[in-house]
This record gives sequence, structure tokens and C-alpha cells, in this order.
Amino acid sequence: MFSSGFRRVAALAAAYFVLHLVTVAVASPAPFDGLDKQARDVLADLTPAAPRSLDERDLVARATPAAPHWVVYGDKGAAGTTGPPDASAIKGFNVFLLSFLLTEGAWDKAYEWTTLTDAQRATVKSQYAAAGIKLMVSVFGSTDVPTSVGNDPVSTANTIAAWVKQYNLDGVDVDYEDFNAMDAGTAENWLISFTKQLRAQLPAGNYIITHAPVAPWFTPNKWPGGGYLKVDQQVGSLIDWYNVQFYNQGATEYTTCAGLLTSSSSTWPNSALFQIIASGVPASKLVIGKPANTGDANNGYVAPATLAGCVAQAKAQGWNAGVSTWEFPDAAASWIQTVRASSWPV
Repeated sequence: MFSSGFRRVAALAAAYFVLHLVTVAVASPAPFDGLDKQARDVLADLTPAAPRSLDERDLVARATPAAPHWVVYGDKGAAGTTGPPDASAIKGFNVFLLSFLLTEGAWDKAYEWTTLTDAQRATVKSQYAAAGIKLMVSVFGSTDVPTSVGNDPVSTANTIAAWVKQYNLDGVDVDYEDFNAMDAGTAENWLISFTKQLRAQLPAGNYIITHAPVAPWFTPNKWPGGGYLKVDQQVGSLIDWYNVQFYNQGATEYTTCAGLLTSSSSTWPNSALFQIIASGVPASKLVIGKPANTGDANNGYVAPATLAGCVAQAKAQGWNAGVSTWEFPDAAASWIQTVRASSWPV
């Protein structure tokens, strides 16, 4: 015991001596040279880490969160609120999507975000970060058909990335709904080029990129260009997760736990959650998307308490991706707390 303590003191003394040398001679190329491992370890403990710049701290804060993801879209105006709601109103969610940034510019909640001052946006971002909530923008939506109208995927990605950086957001959700292009087999290559360029401009780990395909686009051997299975095969590594729209696909589609999780209908075969996983898409990337109430979609609604049971069943089978919903304020803190109650309680 004595000899071990003596060596520790000696190592500490050597470390302090070297630390002094480093302080007075910063240019010394190898202050650890000549020390044994114990002295090196002590010196490492005593040497302060270089402080991060503001930009570096902001990028660290943007790092992609681990699953599960609890995502809520916001497009509707709310009395007394410009931009995103107070973080307390969406407790239980960890991503809020300002909707939408279109090819012609920002609309609705995305536009409201631009009307705030830099200081106001910084305050909101700070509050959201403290609550563990990422703030992103959703692009395109149901009104934008960028492939069909001939928008260049690379320049479109550049424009969107520049907007995200200008307004200090955590990333982009690609809510691509150009159904004619998917039917024609032209959507996939457009999406692949777009995603590659978007990721080049918004590096992984610093920014989040998600996509929000409708569930039937994962049906194998149905789409002439390969559908979203091809997109996932080509650029899935560049996409953090999918907010899959399990709604608006038919009155009885994805409305039971079985239909949602294991056995989709013959209309959209092999497009239930675990069927998509069986096609090779990682389970951790497949977020279950549902409308908040019957008024937020044409069909596909499942009551929050029922959805909670489906989520619990999926978790029991090894899935952990999370849930997304359209939209706030119909889905707020109480909605997501109900949905998570049987699996990941808030």
C-alpha cells in the first residue's frame, strides 16, 4: 500500500512538473514524452480541455438523438403563438417540425419562424434544447410536386440547406408527396440525388435528415422505379429515420394493430411495419406516423389509447423507433403521453 501511494505521489509530482513546462512553453511538441502511463493519466486529468466555440457547441447540440423519436408536425396557426409552441405544450415529444418550406418559399409555421428576430429564435432554440426537443423544418408536403414540375434536385437541396442554416434549425424532414412521379418511376432517382446533396450540405451528426414516405411506397415490386425500398438501398445511410405515413391510404388501411404492425391488406401488400422491416429497412428507422384526430386525415386514424397498445406490442418485438403525428395542437402533451403510456411512459 505504501509503495503504491508513493508511486502515485511521484507520478503526480512529475505530472505537475510537465504541466508547468507546458504552461510556460506552449510550443513544446510532446509534453507526455518520458512519462509512464500513470503519470500520463494524471496529466491528462489535470490538463483542461480547450473550450468549444459557440459554433461547435451549437453543432454538438444538434447531434442526432437516439431512438425512440416522438415527432409532431405543426402547420396550423395558434392564437397568441408565432412559430413553435412553448416546450411545455409538447412535453413528451422530442422533435417539432415547422411546416412547410416549399420550393416557392416558407409557409405557415415555417414562415412564422422567419418573422421572429434572431434573439427570439435563439431563445426558443435554447428552451427547446433544455427540454430535449429538436426543432426542424418539414419541406414539400402535399402541395409541392418538385419532380413533376421539373425542379432540379441538387439546386433544390442547396436552397433548402441554406435556409436551414440561415434560420438555425436542427435539420430537415422530407415530406415528399409527388405521387405522379412515384407512379411514373421518376421519383426515386430525384429523391436519391436530392438526398445526397442535402446530406453533403447538412453533415451527419451535425444535422438531422428524415423522410416521410407513405407506407405503400415500401411495397415491394409495385413501383416502376423501385419505390422507397430503392431509396433506402441507395441513400438510407444518409437518412436518420422515416416518419412513415400509415394513414390516408384507404378507409380500413392500417387501422388495427395487426394491419399496422404485421399484416397489411392486399391493396398495399407487405407495407405493415414488420413487413417493411422484413424487406430490409432497419426497425430503428421506421417511426409510426398517425393523425392526431379524425379531422387531421381522410382516414387511418387510431385512437391514442389503442395506438398505445400497438406501440407496446411493437416494442415487445424489438422495435423502438417511435411515433410521429400530424399535427399540433390536436396532438400535444396529453396526446403523446397517452400514446407512450404502455411502452415509454413520460
